[in-house]
Amino acid sequence: MDITQFIRTIPDYPKEGIMFRDITTLLRDRTGFRAAVDSLVQLHKGAAFDVVAGIEARGFILGGAVAHQLGLGFVPVRKKGKLPWETIGEEYELEYGTDMVEIHADAVKEGDKVLLVDDLIATGGTAEAAIKLFRRAGASVPGASFVVELPALGGREKLEAMDIEVLSLCTFDGE
Repeated sequence: MDITQFIRTIPDYPKEGIMFRDITTLLRDRTGFRAAVDSLVQLHKGAAFDVVAGIEARGFILGGAVAHQLGLGFVPVRKKGKLPWETIGEEYELEYGTDMVEIHADAVKEGDKVLLVDDLIATGGTAEAAIKLFRRAGASVPGASFVVELPALGGREKLEAMDIEVLSLCTFDGE
């Protein structure tokens, strides 16, 4: 199934020249949502992961569904200050400044294998920060999966340079 038919493109959002790939239309459509989750699960059928992690916010929806289908637990990767207990964090660069993602200090165990899931990979900065965070916590991240990939922005190469298998369901040209 062509997942792109369920993804809305919004020109000039959040700024002029950007073609925003909106997956809320995919999530709203029962056929598209099921196809996306089933496809993400199939990418990893037979792989040995201990937990699925999803990056805030759409990664929670997709990662939670993938974790359920794979029979695994789920770890939310949140923006700074959103988790209620002891956390560890990783800062990453934005276009104008920095941000931070966090997980609970006990979210993973030493040696856990984490499957990272998010809706989109562009520059890969947030995913890179999440991977560094899990590695600092003693886990490995052998794979990362995304619904949408924007190859022109280099995120795949950034993660592959970290020895991460990167899989996506569809790609779009441009930003």
